[in-house]
This record gives sequence, C-alpha cells and structure tokens, in this order.
Amino acid sequence: MILYHGSNTEIDAVALGRCMPYKDFGRGFYLTSMSEQAEKMARRTARFYSGDPMVTEFEVPDGLLTDCGLNVRAFGSVSEEWARFIMNKRDGNFEDVSSPECNADCKYDVVFGPVGNDDVTYLLRQYSRGSIGGDELRKGLEYKKASDQYSFHTPRTIALLAKVGCRRV
Repeated sequence: MILYHGSNTEIDAVALGRCMPYKDFGRGFYLTSMSEQAEKMARRTARFYSGDPMVTEFEVPDGLLTDCGLNVRAFGSVSEEWARFIMNKRDGNFEDVSSPECNADCKYDVVFGPVGNDDVTYLLRQYSRGSIGGDELRKGLEYKKASDQYSFHTPRTIALLAKVGCRRV
C-alpha cells in the first residue's frame, strides 16, 4: 500500500520527536492514502513555514492494520467515539493515559481514521461545551466528507515505512 505525506520539505528520515504533539491522534508521523490530500497539506505547510510543497511517498505492508502484530486503533468513519478520541487529544488537559480514548502514551502503534477538518472542529467544540449532545453530534458528523489519516507513533511502525518517491507539487 502506498501512503503520502505532504510537507514543505522532502522526508528522508522520520524523527518522531519532531512531530507535533496535539494532532488528531497524538504525536506521530501522519500519512494519507489520498494523494490529493497530501498535496493540499504540502501547499498549506509551505505557505505557513516556507519551503517547497513536497509529497513524499511511502510503501507500507498491505496488512498494516491487521497483519503486522501492531496495536492499532482504527476508526472506520466519523463517529462519536472518533470525536471523543480527537477531543481528548486536542484538549491539552486530558491526561488519563490508561483510557482507550487517549494515545498520549503511544499505546497505539498506528491510529487510522478520518481527518477532523474545520467543520468537524466546530461541531467538536459545541459538543465539548455541552451546546449539543451526542445525537446532534452524530447527525452533524454524518454529512461531513472525511479524508483519511494514518498516524505512526512508535519506532517500530516508522521502521515499516519504505520511502519510494518524492515530488514537488
């Protein structure tokens, strides 16, 4: 399977310590199966931080989520469970690392699921403030077009990434 990473530079080696801590699924190296999504991220990152918009391509085992003996958390769709997981990560105060809704301790080698875009962020904010309940959140999330993300959180998973190409977009 080929996954893509959009950035303002070519990625030759992944350094987990340089990854941002408050992303949707926690500190990790993020990729997508959608080339267009990686291109958008590359352009956005280059605009914010300068550099050239680059998409680096990685090959990973086809059975990454099921056959590699990894501890995987997979969210097949936008859901209330997925929303709580993201909210707990975005909330810098959530520290219950024993919770299955927390990956601050990198208990999950890989997390897979939809990307929380600006519309989703607005719904999550309303939900976390108590302005809407779970039913309203689910209904609001049903119609959001989601893209995907794979986040790699451990050296063990980074070792599974084989760089196969890079291109300027």
